[in-house]
Amino acid sequence: MASSVTPVYGNYHGYYSKRPSVRDPRLSLLPPSFFTGKTVLDIGCNEGWVTCEIGQIWGAARVVGVDIDETLIRGAWKRRRSLWSQQFPGRDVIERKEDNNSSGVFKRAKLDGDTDSHSFDYFPASCEHSNEPLPIPTDTTKESYFPTNVIFRTADWLTEPVSERYDIVIALSITKWIHLNYGDDGIRRFFRKVHGSLNAGGFFVLEPQTWETYAKAKRMDEKLKENAKHLKLHPDNFPTIMQDIGFGPPQHLGSVGEGGFHRPVDIYIRL
Repeated sequence: MASSVTPVYGNYHGYYSKRPSVRDPRLSLLPPSFFTGKTVLDIGCNEGWVTCEIGQIWGAARVVGVDIDETLIRGAWKRRRSLWSQQFPGRDVIERKEDNNSSGVFKRAKLDGDTDSHSFDYFPASCEHSNEPLPIPTDTTKESYFPTNVIFRTADWLTEPVSERYDIVIALSITKWIHLNYGDDGIRRFFRKVHGSLNAGGFFVLEPQTWETYAKAKRMDEKLKENAKHLKLHPDNFPTIMQDIGFGPPQHLGSVGEGGFHRPVDIYIRL
C-alpha cells in the first residue's frame, strides 16, 4: 500500500526524528491510568512510537497500530522488537520452567506498577546491533504484556468496514490528511467510523491540525490542491460534527510540542 515519495497521506518517513522523545509529550496530557487494561486503536501510527509506548509503559491490554504505508508498518514491527531488546530485565519476572530433560525455558513477564522510565531503554542500542534483537515471546498467556500486546497492520482504515470495537481510539495529526484526500464527506465518514469502532463510553483522543497548515500540505500534490478547493468544513467545525454523530463535547487537555508541532489534544466520549 501507499509508500510514495511524496507523503500525501501524512506518511512521513523519519517523522519521529523530527520530534524524538522517550515518552511522547502528547500522552503526558492524559491521566496516568488512562490506558491501563484498555484496548486501543492507533490510527495513522507511522513507525509505531506512540503505539509501542502505550503498550509498554502505559499498561494497555492490547494496542493495534494501523497505517496506510507498508514501509512505515515494517518500521513499526522493527521498533517493537528493538524496544523489547532494550528493556531492563529487572522490571520483569524471570520464570524458569523445567522440562523433562531439566533444560530451562525462560520467559519475561511485566511487573505490575513498574513504570520507571529508565527501565525501558536500559540496554544500549549497540547491544541489539552486536548481538541481534531478542526474539519476541510466543507464550500466549502473556498476550496482555509488552511486546505481544502490540500489533500492527497496513490498511487504509477509512475504507474498511468496522470489524472490532475498542475502549480508546487515538488519531494524532492525521485529520488534515484525511480531509485533503477524501474531502468533507471523508472527514465526516472518518468520525462516524471512529464512533462505530468505540465501545459505549469509550474515548476518542484527537490531535487536529489547524486550518492554516492545509495551505502548505495541499501544495504537495495536484490532487490535494484540487480537493482543497471544494472543502467547506474547517477544523473548528469538527466538535459540532462529532456531537451530531453521538460524541459528547470535547475535553480540551491543552497543547504541547514545539513550533509547527504545537497542537491541541482533545478527548471525546462516545455516548
